[in-house]
Amino acid sequence: MDARVEEIAPGVLRLSWTPELQASGLGASTTAVRQVIDSAFAGGAHRVETHVDPADDLAQRIATFGGLMREGILRGVAHGADRIIYARIATDAPVDEGDGFRSLLNSFLPRKRAISQLLVTSSDERILLCQLTYKKDFDLPGGVVEVSESPQLAVSREVEEELGLSIEAGHLVLTDWLPPWSGWDDAVCLVFHGGQHEPSIADMIVPQPREIKSAGFYTLDEAHKLCADFTVRRIEAALRNLSDRPGPSYTESGRGLF
Repeated sequence: MDARVEEIAPGVLRLSWTPELQASGLGASTTAVRQVIDSAFAGGAHRVETHVDPADDLAQRIATFGGLMREGILRGVAHGADRIIYARIATDAPVDEGDGFRSLLNSFLPRKRAISQLLVTSSDERILLCQLTYKKDFDLPGGVVEVSESPQLAVSREVEEELGLSIEAGHLVLTDWLPPWSGWDDAVCLVFHGGQHEPSIADMIVPQPREIKSAGFYTLDEAHKLCADFTVRRIEAALRNLSDRPGPSYTESGRGLF
């Protein structure tokens, strides 16, 4: 009934523990794992890692309570099965200190993708839409918010990078939750007001060829033909919030919750 390590590269150790130790409970297992990790670092190791079956909740808790940070999923490494990799390096802040504990929590708590889009309208009441290279549907301009990036600044960056337009994002118009779809995990889409512009601004668009086939202003009727149904619902919900009688500020797949 023990935990042990083996060297898999200079200074890198692989941690494992027996089923008997795990069966003894979370407290005993965690204590044993921490002792082995501390001993490994005292002996000069600079990294200790372990691979855990995604279906083994107790093993995941032992790894986490033992101070190992979740780094990701190794696909198909265990006879075709996935494994979660947890690891700790010698320079990590101690988990019994504030910074170390927050880093540990940050490593395994859920993270949700954020997408920022810009609702840009023309003086003749059309909407700026993009034809994308990686899907057949048109969409509002914008993109994924980078790590530690402001969603409001992100959408202006995306529009400049992908369309060559410098448009400052205004106030938040709509928050729309997008359920998992067509290979994508779920996400939160934040639609910001991009202002009303003259139709001639479309002549200044320089599409980034890697992601944008074309872009221009379209009527709402045209959007119904060009966009996915949930995109049209999001556009309509965002447009309502620019009117004198705004709709809900939060939707799910473009639908308000009542």
